[in-house]
Amino acid sequence: MRKVIQGYTREAGVRDLNRHVQALARKATAKLVMEEATAPLKVEAGELHEWLGPPRFSELTEQRLKRPGIAVGLAWTPSGGDVLLIETTLMPGKGMVRVTGNLRQVMKESVEIALSYVRSRSEELGIPQAVLEQHNLHVHFPAGAVPKDGPSAGITIATALISLLTGRRARSRIAMSGELTLRGEVLPVGGLREKVVAAKAHGNRTVIVPAGNQKDIEEIPEGVRRGLTFIYADEYSDLIDQLLVRRPDPKAVPKIKSRSNQKGSDTNRTKASE
Repeated sequence: MRKVIQGYTREAGVRDLNRHVQALARKATAKLVMEEATAPLKVEAGELHEWLGPPRFSELTEQRLKRPGIAVGLAWTPSGGDVLLIETTLMPGKGMVRVTGNLRQVMKESVEIALSYVRSRSEELGIPQAVLEQHNLHVHFPAGAVPKDGPSAGITIATALISLLTGRRARSRIAMSGELTLRGEVLPVGGLREKVVAAKAHGNRTVIVPAGNQKDIEEIPEGVRRGLTFIYADEYSDLIDQLLVRRPDPKAVPKIKSRSNQKGSDTNRTKASE
């Protein structure tokens, strides 16, 4: 039942779940009659694709989170809470930024704020200025068919960017929600009850929330909070070592061209154009 809910139905009510359960019952009945199967039939979670087809909604996998540049946030939707995966990547360029993923205005501004925060603290974060000058950035929010808005992804965006630019992978089983200011303050957000439920359903063990939301977390039933560790944040800088592994992946650390090489390539481009 949990696999049916997570993979095939995401709604505020249970009508779609009811339809899928009825479909399972009809197919089981047909198997008993047409194939002379032995009752009772048991539908295993791993067999759902044979009964209901491919899942409509994909789940986060640990494999996807093993690379630097990816962070897991939490979002509120009309059908309840959900996890929000944020991906970033670098490519050779001159410091341009591209953002994709069906974002509305407030979410786009959150990306700009997170990027300004990272740039303003690049030295203390261990990010050479040349990395920002010699590369273009791409920030992507998967599930492009779903509109996304609100400021609560601010700390998640910053985490994905710092992870990408330092080569430090985000720690597993951590989800977060919080608005980020230019000065690095973490401001309260809404929809925490639904977001915490989503974090637990997707196997996260630690949830980062603003200190201003501590009262909201304490009002969530104990059964929902059980098994989760909450970290309350006032300043984003205090979170970085808790969010990212300490050792960077040597293969993922952005490469920097020396100034002599850069001048040589610029000269070659000029000669080619002539």
